[in-house]
Amino acid sequence: MDLKEDFQYSYSSYKETQLEGRYITLDVIEPLLQDLKNDFNVDVIGHSVLGKAIHKISIGNGPKKILMWSQMHGNESTTTKAVFDLLNFIKQNKSFGDFVKEHFTLSIIPMLNPDGATAYTRVNKNEVDLNRDAQNLSQPESRVLNKEFKQFQPDFCFNLHDQRTIFSAGKHKKPATVSFLTPAEDKERKVTANRKKSMEVIVKLNEMLQTFIPNQVGRYDDGFNLNCVGDTFQSAGVPTLLFESGHFPNDYKREETRRLIAFSLVEALVFIGNTEITGDKYETYFKIPENEKLYYDIILRKFPFKNKDKVDTKDVAVFYKETLINGKVEFKPTVEHVEAHLHYFGHKELDMSVIDVDSVEIHDLNTAYLTELLKKI
Repeated sequence: MDLKEDFQYSYSSYKETQLEGRYITLDVIEPLLQDLKNDFNVDVIGHSVLGKAIHKISIGNGPKKILMWSQMHGNESTTTKAVFDLLNFIKQNKSFGDFVKEHFTLSIIPMLNPDGATAYTRVNKNEVDLNRDAQNLSQPESRVLNKEFKQFQPDFCFNLHDQRTIFSAGKHKKPATVSFLTPAEDKERKVTANRKKSMEVIVKLNEMLQTFIPNQVGRYDDGFNLNCVGDTFQSAGVPTLLFESGHFPNDYKREETRRLIAFSLVEALVFIGNTEITGDKYETYFKIPENEKLYYDIILRKFPFKNKDKVDTKDVAVFYKETLINGKVEFKPTVEHVEAHLHYFGHKELDMSVIDVDSVEIHDLNTAYLTELLKKI
């Protein structure tokens, strides 16, 4: 059994049990960071707008340098959980730990936006999207990452994110459970040498994931925006991979997606550690289907609506709004569209024509009504 297979087979023994669900804050990971000091170098490399610590975990003295960061968007915590699973594997499995330390020098920022994590928002305390601040560097968190990039001079960057439940892997009824991107370096989106290297790694990750989630891997849009961190770092000459954690059926806590991202991180390290990445094997990257926005969380098919003296049926598209209430993320159903025939997919679809439900006015279809309705059916 090789290293990556050992991790996959024994994942439950490496999964960080202190991290679960969507609401992951600095208060939650700080005890874990303290424990990691027994095995790795853990340093505070800056502070957020509100003065919260931004940590870096340093591992190994090998020749290949990888910089990775998570929770640039505070409400995107799946990759943070996966990073700590990876750290447990490095710490607990001697063979893998020795492999990593021999081949790599890793710099890992597990939570770049601690203020956003506490508030469960995409933006930081100043309501700035850090992933649109790569050029202006107007925020302290952005400057921390940029400084680490320049000082560390990585050979690869792993930009770790979550994506919304709206994405399908291509035009088929398959959710994009994991998506990847090698960001563009220019408006023409040229396939440069740096991008080819990123693509070659992504091709390998896709091959592995297809054994677990066939046809559920997507490719994110590569429209160029130099204000984005990935585009900036790629333009600076460093092959950069964007990891996007998406939806797995009935997994709104993203524990299954977390497992797949952890597998991907291990696969990437094993592949890069054992391979001279030239970019020659990049072509099949373009066979990964592009993300399409074809999903809603729920579609209520043929829902009965009052229309004067008769009843009309329409399809109702419902999104969950993630809402932080008393330190817990709750998923509040909200109506997005009402149409005669919705040509989209639902992660859950209900045929209301065979369910006993009273007809209502469209304006009655609010969050409170939907919450009670979904409890009953």
